[in-house]
Amino acid sequence: MNLNMFMQHFINALGLGSLYGLIAIGYTMVYGILRLINFAHGDIFMLGAYFVFFSTIQYKLPWLAGLVIAIAGATFCGLLVDRIAYRPLRDAPRISALISAIGVSFFIENFSIVVFSGMPRPVVQPPSLMAAFSAGGVRLVPLNLMVPAISFVLVGALLWMVHRTKQGLAMRSISHDIETTRLMGVPVDRTIALTFALGSSLAAVAGIMWALRYPRVEPLMGVMPGFKAFIAAVFGGIGSIPGAMLGGLSLGFVEIMSVAFFPRASGYRDAFAFILLIVILLVKPTGLMGEKLEEKI
Repeated sequence: MNLNMFMQHFINALGLGSLYGLIAIGYTMVYGILRLINFAHGDIFMLGAYFVFFSTIQYKLPWLAGLVIAIAGATFCGLLVDRIAYRPLRDAPRISALISAIGVSFFIENFSIVVFSGMPRPVVQPPSLMAAFSAGGVRLVPLNLMVPAISFVLVGALLWMVHRTKQGLAMRSISHDIETTRLMGVPVDRTIALTFALGSSLAAVAGIMWALRYPRVEPLMGVMPGFKAFIAAVFGGIGSIPGAMLGGLSLGFVEIMSVAFFPRASGYRDAFAFILLIVILLVKPTGLMGEKLEEKI
């Protein structure tokens, strides 16, 4: 493999990994606060893609308006999931919330099949994002450069919010001791809702960029990216926002580079992600940047 080909695969891996990282952040934020795996998160990702499809393709709205509608719609759905499925079970055994999360995921997927139909729908890519150009012998597409750039900017903004604002302080406090935080007068339910809103908005952005990168939408499109993002969150250290992005990037590079160096193994591309999960759980269960978290009863 020559240098130009390696750089081509490097850019592809960077784009794919940054998308996994954006989705993984939603998993890691909710787990960090509630010790709950929000299995419906991949379906919020799917809804974001569908909202931008209907806004821009079906109803011919400008792309900027479609992006705002998609992010707002997916964020509202994330808040609705928390309000209906998780908040009533806040004081119930954790297994109840886990079962509720699985049920919500299946409901959203099957409801989407009924409403949107199970047929994949094509997404029209804006020509300005697909106008390829060459740089040093490497074929570059603006969309492939835009995806990691937007992802890193959003993660930086999220880290600033978590570590420099009162809302972020409340999130970090709840992650350590939810009951003491409630006794101190912090609006716990509102802060948890904010966490779901932020995670859902990032998932929506990832869904929009995924639909542009792989131009089609379907009701089950969030299942495999959702699983892989969960693996990325575990690999990076679930509960750690930088770890989630690092895990997503690592998983993207593992997938792309394994196929690049071993083309005959391309059929096992998805299997590499689950092998990575097994290895990290055996070798370092807390992940690359994770800390051992106390279980909440």
